[in-house]
Amino acid sequence: MTNLKKAIALGTILFTIGTTSVTAFAASNYKTPAEAVAGITGKTVESVTAEKSETGKNYGAIAKEAGKLEEFKAEKLEMKKDKLNAQVAAGTITQDKADEIIAAIIEKQATCDGTGTSKIGKGMGAGFGSNGKAGNGEHKGNGGAGHGQGTGL
Repeated sequence: MTNLKKAIALGTILFTIGTTSVTAFAASNYKTPAEAVAGITGKTVESVTAEKSETGKNYGAIAKEAGKLEEFKAEKLEMKKDKLNAQVAAGTITQDKADEIIAAIIEKQATCDGTGTSKIGKGMGAGFGSNGKAGNGEHKGNGGAGHGQGTGL
């Protein structure tokens, strides 16, 4: 094997190890959007969920009002990546499908203003709904009215 081929092979291996390591360290510290907003803003989970319930604001709006929307979006992305990685590991979806979903989420996050109108992750069938189940309308959409594929946000 020539030195160039060895260098390319070594570079590829190091790149793969590096990206895998970054992914492992990038995992979210939170399991729910409420935990993420609370952790990022310094509020309690209870106060964040109460504010959402009492005002009708979504978690993105609460984060935005605290000046933490970008941090919240980053955490939401990591939480979704965590869920997708688990689904790939379980064989529920392919890595290609997970990559496609992540790319779509990143694209939608670019225009996300915290109001919830971007519907990030909705309809992708990846289990981003409130019950964490993927596909086949298991959560039945909004208030039991929907019966389509996926669960949305």
